[in-house]
Amino acid sequence: MLTRYTKEFKYNLQLAYPVILGMLGHTFVAFADNIMVGQLGTAELAAVSLGNSFVFIAMSLGIGFSTAITPLVAEADGAKNPDGGKSALKHGLVLCTVLGFSLFGIILFCKPLLYNMKQPPEVVELAIPYLELVAFSLVPLVMFQALKQFSEGLSQTKYPMYATILANVVNILINYLLIFGSFGFPKLGIVGAAIGTLASRFIMIVYLYFLLRRQVKFQFYVTRFNFRKIEKAVMHKIIGLGFPSALQMFFEVAIFTAAIWLSGVLGKNAQAANQIALNLSSMTFMVGMGLGVAAMVRVGNQKGLKNFRELKRIGESIFLLTLLLEVVFATLFLIGRHWLPTLYLNVDNALNVADNTEVIAIAAKLLLIAAFFQISDGIQVVVLGALRGLQDVRIPTLITFIAYWMIGFPVSYYFGLFTEFKSSGIWIGLLLGLTASAVMLYIRFHYLTNKLVYKSLAFQKK
Repeated sequence: MLTRYTKEFKYNLQLAYPVILGMLGHTFVAFADNIMVGQLGTAELAAVSLGNSFVFIAMSLGIGFSTAITPLVAEADGAKNPDGGKSALKHGLVLCTVLGFSLFGIILFCKPLLYNMKQPPEVVELAIPYLELVAFSLVPLVMFQALKQFSEGLSQTKYPMYATILANVVNILINYLLIFGSFGFPKLGIVGAAIGTLASRFIMIVYLYFLLRRQVKFQFYVTRFNFRKIEKAVMHKIIGLGFPSALQMFFEVAIFTAAIWLSGVLGKNAQAANQIALNLSSMTFMVGMGLGVAAMVRVGNQKGLKNFRELKRIGESIFLLTLLLEVVFATLFLIGRHWLPTLYLNVDNALNVADNTEVIAIAAKLLLIAAFFQISDGIQVVVLGALRGLQDVRIPTLITFIAYWMIGFPVSYYFGLFTEFKSSGIWIGLLLGLTASAVMLYIRFHYLTNKLVYKSLAFQKK
């Protein structure tokens, strides 16, 4: 019985691992910034956390919107319709470029909110210049996402991975030179980290386009665009899929951002600990994100072929694989919860020993909770990917809103600010929200696929 699902594991992993490495690359940019900035002190680490909280919300909208391109390209590929795939890329690229500039403008407009969020004043002063530069990096990042989602829609997941690896090398190099002032370069602190992020994301999109254009199989898709001919029907279809998808990711990222802000109310050490636990959780979450893309592509292909029985089986095989991997990650978090936070801090610094000790203690408690929500988080993002492959986005958007903002956030707010649980209380709310999302989304997938299988069988009998 299980072999019906386990025999798909190898191909699922082959499709997903470049996406996982690419998504880890995005997270590793933040990881590298956190590791290097953490050597400067807990206030600098908290400032990066606060600045990125704004950027992550905007990034979630951009990345979520761009996912509309993948199922359209995958369906066109399954139906042997290259013109449809090229059209999805062209219109998606236009929309993502406009969205990238819009998100940059919105962040600049909202920047004064930092002074009214009851955050530590020293943290806010450090965060402002960092935020301004990293916000502009959203423009190349969202444009990159359009090309990335297109490539993944054709089941070619390795090229975005290559571009992301190069971006990380550039980011770490610039960080080393500019954060600490190495080899005669100016010592810019967290502004140096922002410059590294900005430069690496411009290089990332240029290199990905270069890679795609060099491949014969991609040349039809990525050359000779006629941007003067824009079809309203295609634009509306991408917006119809992209806007709810953006909201889905926004609702999840926003609750984690709210956790950062709530932690800031508790003090800079609570905020720094939250950032450490969140960054570690984000890296394991990217495995789920990668498998979610695999689910989106494979479900989209089967939808194009109208093979709904296979669609259901393949989707469930990816769910099972995700569950097994997330249990492994949960175990690692439980075992290493006291050691992992030490990677982010200069524990030999005698001046910060009291702060570092408190940060490590808080982070260890958060990782204990994070170990359990790894499972819920991984499953919900993979099922969400499968539903996007089915081009079902409206009901899942409502589900994510209910799970995160009607269940998760009220618990985080109350337990974090009004009980002795404090930081742990914030993360208990995250755990409940993610678990509710995973359960409701799976019920939705089960309902839709059974309905499609039943209809196809009824049609065949006719």
